[in-house]
Amino acid sequence: MAAMTPTTRHPDTAPDTRAPDTGAPARTPARRPRPGIWRGAVLALAGAYFLIPLVASFVFTVHVPGQGITFEAYTELLSADGFTKSLLLSLGLAAATIALSLLLAVPALVAVRIGSPRLRPVVEVMCMLPLVVPPIALVTGITTVLRWGPEHLSRTPLYQTFIAVQNEKFPVVLVLAYTVLALPFVYRSLDAGLRAVDVPTLAEAARSCGASWPYVVLRVLLPNLRASLAGAAFLTLALVLGEFTIASLLGFRPFAVWIVSISGAQARMSVAVSILSLLITWLLLIALSRAGTTPSTAAAAPATTSRKES
Repeated sequence: MAAMTPTTRHPDTAPDTRAPDTGAPARTPARRPRPGIWRGAVLALAGAYFLIPLVASFVFTVHVPGQGITFEAYTELLSADGFTKSLLLSLGLAAATIALSLLLAVPALVAVRIGSPRLRPVVEVMCMLPLVVPPIALVTGITTVLRWGPEHLSRTPLYQTFIAVQNEKFPVVLVLAYTVLALPFVYRSLDAGLRAVDVPTLAEAARSCGASWPYVVLRVLLPNLRASLAGAAFLTLALVLGEFTIASLLGFRPFAVWIVSISGAQARMSVAVSILSLLITWLLLIALSRAGTTPSTAAAAPATTSRKES
């Protein structure tokens, strides 16, 4: 087979591109146009598609007819009623959703990868189900359960649980709903990371050195899945900060719902808040992306130390 598939081209087998021996100079093949022009054109179109609406929105917020340029829409944001409260609520919901999603998905996927690889299609189907269930159907089911619970469980300890999950200061029911919505993205990100790592070999090597299962997961597997974890957190954060349907229908007021609620009375401020929320989201996503791609040296030193101790 190696003889049939030579990897080097011998000078005597190379195609003869020389012109016949007529005395005329050999013709060089015409060069294809470089793809740099098309790449630049595509990037320019994509940049215009994204930047023109942003620039138009920014101009709308700072230009007042008859007054010229003013930044009142931005300076009044911090004193606006509900701005800080709704923003902190959305960030808290995003942090809780990321933590709950990873706590559910990481141990399950690692266990399936190590112990029962045949169950991976079943887990994949279960994690992908939220993609085919519309959010309006999900929120209808949640509303039905929340109404049914207090009526039938008023004399049981579960009644207080139904009341606690609907606390307006921090609605846990939104965290549960967002976790379901984020599960397909978390699964895809973690599954790609687990496919790139030989999980059984790493776990077996760590276990043969006397490491416990929590140590294997926390100190051996998770550092190798850092990029996947950051990607899952990246997607979950973007989903939670922009989610409107479930929070609005359940009667809560995170940042996306607050923006819509003020858009009718204060149009410039609502657009300014949208631009500001976009910048905040970008900054958080860039921070998560850098956290997932920056090599960590802190995890290596304790591992070496523990190996010496053993």
